[in-house]
Amino acid sequence: MPVHDSAEATAGTARTHGSAPPDTVASATVGSATVGSATVGSAPALRRFGIGGTVTAAGVLAILLAVLTLVSAWHITQGTSGIGVRDLLGLLIGTGTPAEAGPSALDVLLGSRLPRVGAGILVGVALGVAGALFQSLARNQLASPDTLAVTGGAHFAVTAVAAFGVAIPLWASGGVAFVGGLLAAALVMSLAGGAASSTTRLVLAGTATALALQSATSALLILFAEETKSLFAWGSGTLNQLDGTAAVRSIPVIAVIVLTAILLSRRLDLLSLGDDAASVLGVPIRSTRAIGILLAVVLTATAVTLAGPIGFVGLCAPVITRLLGRLVPVLGRHAVMIPATALVGGIIVITADAVLRAILGADEAITLPSGVTTTILGAIVLVALARTMRSASPAQSGSAARGALRGRLRFIVVVATGAVLLVVVTLLALLSGERFYLLGDLVLWWRDQAAPVISFAFDSRAPRIAAALLAGAALALSGTFVQASARNPLAEPGLLGITGGAGLGAVIVVTFVSGPSVAMISVAGVIGAFLAFGIVYGLSWRGGMNTDRLVLIGIGLWYGFTALTTMLLISVNPWDTPKIFTWLSGSTYGRVWADVVPVLLVLIVAIPLTMVWTRELDLLALDDDTPKLVGVAREPVRFGVLVTAALLAALSVSAVGVVGFIGLVAPHAARALVGARHARVIPVAMLLGAGGLVFADALGRTVIAPAQIPAGLIVAIIGAPYFVYLLARSRA
Repeated sequence: MPVHDSAEATAGTARTHGSAPPDTVASATVGSATVGSATVGSAPALRRFGIGGTVTAAGVLAILLAVLTLVSAWHITQGTSGIGVRDLLGLLIGTGTPAEAGPSALDVLLGSRLPRVGAGILVGVALGVAGALFQSLARNQLASPDTLAVTGGAHFAVTAVAAFGVAIPLWASGGVAFVGGLLAAALVMSLAGGAASSTTRLVLAGTATALALQSATSALLILFAEETKSLFAWGSGTLNQLDGTAAVRSIPVIAVIVLTAILLSRRLDLLSLGDDAASVLGVPIRSTRAIGILLAVVLTATAVTLAGPIGFVGLCAPVITRLLGRLVPVLGRHAVMIPATALVGGIIVITADAVLRAILGADEAITLPSGVTTTILGAIVLVALARTMRSASPAQSGSAARGALRGRLRFIVVVATGAVLLVVVTLLALLSGERFYLLGDLVLWWRDQAAPVISFAFDSRAPRIAAALLAGAALALSGTFVQASARNPLAEPGLLGITGGAGLGAVIVVTFVSGPSVAMISVAGVIGAFLAFGIVYGLSWRGGMNTDRLVLIGIGLWYGFTALTTMLLISVNPWDTPKIFTWLSGSTYGRVWADVVPVLLVLIVAIPLTMVWTRELDLLALDDDTPKLVGVAREPVRFGVLVTAALLAALSVSAVGVVGFIGLVAPHAARALVGARHARVIPVAMLLGAGGLVFADALGRTVIAPAQIPAGLIVAIIGAPYFVYLLARSRA
């Protein structure tokens, strides 16, 4: 959903309910909790609760607590020791011989099973509440603990310590992730202008930093494969505990922060109206946002310290709770929603772990990261609930349509400068690599008069550079289409399932085919991307296309496909993890001219369509109602735009593997440079995408030659600071 920084989106609602004076509104928890534009709790409905609302809230929380208790009891009966339900019941009622049932069952219960289930509940609670705080403060359903790069910072800190062989005492090992997460969050807040900065700026700066940290972590995993081979699994989170000490130590921290978050409920209710309206109603915006972010950061860092980076729970749990609020409107109040989200988070983690053990057996399941199973379960639930969202939605301003007005002269200057820079970067990329060459060598190669060693170098570099150039332009165009259609500043081609589907298709080939070629992996990735897009769009269509439903289902399947990819890599074919991980990070290694042709063909088709659709894209980026009012066939146009975006991104996989950052950053950078009109945004975004990926590929081939760093990682590492710089320039 779009990020809202003002009360404009709720002004109409306030006027509709408008006879209540400000003091009445302030005491009635007016903030409608929303998922996208689907309202799940309105002010009139909430005003009807009173005592009855309290009872209903207690009932909802009691049901969730009962569910959590039941799944926890089921979880405790599972394990590798052979201690089953009968032994545990015997321990509970005091029957059985002490030598057989009592001490053995007690040791297993206290030493293994309770620590694991306790860690799962605490991690679910912490991440659920952290995600609820981030989404409420940012008013964006894509916000999560990863928004402030807490998870990315923690993962990078642990990986760096392992990669560089830094010796730390045992007592400090658990604090590495905690410190890394806090430092990452502090960096994001400083880059965004402090905790009181625009919610849009905070979310975008955090996302860019998180992507950069994830890419830096991936680079370490590839370059130091031997030293970090055990961290690929840890990077998806694990509930394995040596004992219950760490879980017990985290209980008071999590409890105090959750209670503090509940005390902020009234402020969060009012913040849902927008900063302007909340300020008028007496909410201190700066302190509320600063406190909320600090609480969420500490919760996330605590969870990562306890169980590693289990990220999807923080995104999924609050969204599921808000979707349930359509059936139980009292969940629209943060005083109820926050504890409910905590319980939902615990249910997701424990249920996922128990289901996996029931299916695979405890011995087999213990080798798989807990984050993989929580992601798969959460994705299924999220998709199922998102399918229930209604098609109609009120008009609201889309953040993808925002941008300062820029003059025509500025646009011409930007395009001309970008074209010149693209030519320069392309020439430098041809000349650089393991060995640097001169322009004279390039001329001789062009005339087919160069020495064999020079001809070989340019013959191998040219298709790689062409692949990066065309794929960068295609990904930027695809990202522009997706952001306009979804009206969300965090949208990218991955939301259509393309990234996750491509990765899963490639990993399936690597896993089940002996010695696959790069071409075979690329073809499998393209097929997986197309199939994933078909599934996402098919599930999102329900009597019409709702952008919020598309975003939620896309997120769910994206994470679900990624989790399946991780599971295959770890459980079936761990020896090929570095090879496929390189491809998943985006690389032009081994590309030939045949890999470039599909991207060229789709661009030849897409660019003329873009010229036709510029007006329609401007209208789609506004809201769902305006296109209909001016006679635009909204659904056919949106379908055409999304299919074209899917084709562009999927075929780019054949050229450069999985590269995601270009599709997110290039449209933002273009809007910052030339304004929001798509007739100007699209050519600038394509120039930025093409130049950025060519430069990243050249840098990755050069900095540690003869070794290479995947271009996708370089894009994120150097693109994130530039993205944050653009945000700083546009600061109001």
